[in-house]
Amino acid sequence: MLLKNQVAIITGGAGLNGLGFATARLMAEQGAKVAILDLEAADPAGAAARLGEGHLGLVADVTDKASCDAAAAQVYAHFGRIDTLVNNAGITQPVKTLEITGADYDRILNVSLRGTLYMSQAVLPTLRAQQSGSIICISSVSAQRGGGILGGPHYSAAKAGVLGLARAMAREFGPENIRVNCITPGLIGTDIIKGKLTEEKKTEIAETIPLARLGRADDIAGACVFLASPLSTYCTGITLDVNGGMLIH
Repeated sequence: MLLKNQVAIITGGAGLNGLGFATARLMAEQGAKVAILDLEAADPAGAAARLGEGHLGLVADVTDKASCDAAAAQVYAHFGRIDTLVNNAGITQPVKTLEITGADYDRILNVSLRGTLYMSQAVLPTLRAQQSGSIICISSVSAQRGGGILGGPHYSAAKAGVLGLARAMAREFGPENIRVNCITPGLIGTDIIKGKLTEEKKTEIAETIPLARLGRADDIAGACVFLASPLSTYCTGITLDVNGGMLIH
């Protein structure tokens, strides 16, 4: 097993059809103890219970620094170490530039970008003390191509910010054997697109992708396991495209 005896935190991981839960499930299958962090309404404890015994679900709000610090402290108190953080929490909004309000902008950036910073800050003291660790940040192909199918410009900006933040942290903490990498998913068939695209539109989009299908949550989970595992010990500051060839550059 690739992650035996490791402890992984996954934010925004309670949605059973989402990227976070798929990642939690695969990491657990690979031997990790997993802590799922999410809002109370998402029931992170219930999601963690679905992974089997020995996992943890905690209520946390990634936009609140004190909440992030408290969650990281609880994970450390429970498991005695932290090896991997997956900054997965994020929200989207399909609006155009002139429609974005200040409240919209704050809401999108607070979850995706501020949340990535706050959770990284929360685990970094432990990773530094261990002189090891992996932080995985979920960005988006939208950050690379200047917009997506469902996300507005503020979503693209937030996810582009995640790329820059991750690279800066990779430079800063590399000497302490802490790796920081990004994954840029393409269009993934999760609840985030449910009811927003017709089957005809999905087929039309799939025909433009070299691998001729939309992504699956497990596609992203596999990339996360790779970046958390010893298979990627010489990878830091990278952007791993998982988009079926939607963006080839």
